[in-house]
Amino acid sequence: MSALLSLSAVLMVAAFAYLGGAVIGLRPIFAVFIPYAALSIFLVGFTYRVIRWAQSPVPFNITTTCGQQKSLPWIKAAGIENPSTKLGVFIRMALEIVFFRSLFRNTRAGLRTGPRLVYVESKFLWLAALAFHWSFLIILLRHLRFFIEPIPRFVYGLEKMDGFFQIGGPVLYSSDVLVAAALLFLLWRRIGESQIRYLSLPTDYFALLLLLGLVTSGICMRYFAKVDIEAIKQLAMGLATFSPLVPDRVSPLFFVHLTLLSVLAAYFPFSKLMHLGGLFLSPTRNLANDSRMRRHVNVWDYPVKEHTYEEWEDEFRDKMKAAGLPVERP
Repeated sequence: MSALLSLSAVLMVAAFAYLGGAVIGLRPIFAVFIPYAALSIFLVGFTYRVIRWAQSPVPFNITTTCGQQKSLPWIKAAGIENPSTKLGVFIRMALEIVFFRSLFRNTRAGLRTGPRLVYVESKFLWLAALAFHWSFLIILLRHLRFFIEPIPRFVYGLEKMDGFFQIGGPVLYSSDVLVAAALLFLLWRRIGESQIRYLSLPTDYFALLLLLGLVTSGICMRYFAKVDIEAIKQLAMGLATFSPLVPDRVSPLFFVHLTLLSVLAAYFPFSKLMHLGGLFLSPTRNLANDSRMRRHVNVWDYPVKEHTYEEWEDEFRDKMKAAGLPVERP
């Protein structure tokens, strides 16, 4: 039911954008107003959430790491698993951001005949997540050719590397295949596995289906439907330079693609996709485990009135003696 509700919402957005793009008078709404509004919501929402997370107090060293901590000189420490220096933290964060290191070691529980509880690896999940994120990043960088003139040289190099596997024309980009396959796998996993399906919310399906709709519309425009690339670039350049112009030659399918992207941008700061910004602020990852080298003091502590045991005993000494309780000072 959750998947169907999310699918219906994405299809309604796509149909609404297609019909609006087919009407000349409504095109400025979908080509100018909605993208600018979505970008504003994205920037304000993303900045607000990052600032709120950055202001959250972290009074203690709460690193959660594995491996031996640096303690005695004759015991080998795990410099990356359990770093005690800023360089070790940087390497651990880099491996986490670039290669999803913790997800690579992820396991899932399952029942076997017996019944018997076993833990198995989830390497396909790691591979799909890695393929999706890297492919999506490459696609975003390739799209710079629509917003920048002259086109940076690295974009040409990226397109050449991404399109090395050419079958006819247009060039088949490997990132397009990988991002679609990864999203389909992640969607199948969320629907097909009963444990994941039980924990899934409509918002989880909505994000996946929104990304899948965005990728599908882009693939259709490149490989199947005929769209005017020059008109699309003229529109994109106008948006980038804050002098929007909507050519009549733009296909309604492009408005579907642009509207889905706008919805994704506006939805981003309020969804689980914000792990993009939260990963850098995770105290369990960005702190060095050096609690055995220096004392960590809670800087948010405020002075409180202390009541020592000696003062407490002075206050209740007579009653303690009457009750037969021992006292330190007679």
